[in-house]
Amino acid sequence: MKEKRVIEIFKKTGVLQEGHFKLSSGLHSNKYLQCAQVLQYPVHAQELAQGLGEKFKDMDIDVVVGPAMGGVTLSYAVGLALKKKTIFTEREGGDMTLRRGFRLNKGDKVLVVDDVLTTGKSIREVLEVLDREGAEMVGVATLVDRSSGKVDFGVPTKAMLNVDVVAYDPKECPMCKEGLKITKPGSRGI
Repeated sequence: MKEKRVIEIFKKTGVLQEGHFKLSSGLHSNKYLQCAQVLQYPVHAQELAQGLGEKFKDMDIDVVVGPAMGGVTLSYAVGLALKKKTIFTEREGGDMTLRRGFRLNKGDKVLVVDDVLTTGKSIREVLEVLDREGAEMVGVATLVDRSSGKVDFGVPTKAMLNVDVVAYDPKECPMCKEGLKITKPGSRGI
């Protein structure tokens, strides 16, 4: 899948938003990529997931895992594209965990799928779950890599789109200094 097509789909579905945002990482930005906007259209979600799955088709993968909330729909679609079992992690008492009877077997090779990569915090939380279960992360798939490839998990990390969007420490955020109202569109709440 060509980057041009990804951008076309993102524009059509309103993924890119502008304002004053608190990211799940805690950083602030004047731009936000709300991938849930594209994931509400199954045809587009499956096209993107197929493209993402294609990047990992030659890897030995047993299970696809997505962190709630951003990774749930996308991981399912990538799992479908790869014809692999798919589960998700979620927070319980503030900690990422497996719930709902989901299990990983010792030695399972796992592809972690999330919608947007900025600092890698959610994926690292999933990695802690995998470590506890004895599973092995073999790759990271994401729709958007906001880190411009700077986050390294020690495994192949591939995105449908790499973007360089400025993120600020809250103490240095120019929008905060201007007194602009902040929005928290991600899954961790303000």
